[in-house]
Parts: sequence; structure tokens; C-alpha cells
Amino acid sequence: MTDEDEGFNEMEKRSLWRKRAVQATISINPYRNQVIEEVAIEVEKMQGFGKDTIDSLTVYIRKMKQ
Repeated sequence: MTDEDEGFNEMEKRSLWRKRAVQATISINPYRNQVIEEVAIEVEKMQGFGKDTIDSLTVYIRKMKQ
């Protein structure tokens, strides 16, 4: 195994650790979906973007719910 392979494997391990930590935090936070919905509602009130853009943003934000 080359140094490059070892480095890649180390990065992959760290990425998995980070992903697991984020997933654990998400599952612990009971207010997550409520906060995401509040953000989506506020984005809908924004001006300065077209309706299609706002609708796309709110769909994207709401897909973050668990």
C-alpha cells in the first residue's frame, strides 16, 4: 500500500466519523424539524428572488427534515 493509498483511507475514515457524528446529533435534537420548517416559512417571505427560486429553496430546505 502506498502513502497515497494510506492517506486516502485515512480521509475516508475521518469522513465516516464525521458523518456518524452529524447523524447522531440530528437524531438527538428533537427540535430539528420544527426549526427547519420555521426557516422554510421565513424563506417564503423573502423578497428579491422570483417565486420559482423561492419555491425551489423551500422544497430543498424541507427535504432536510428527518
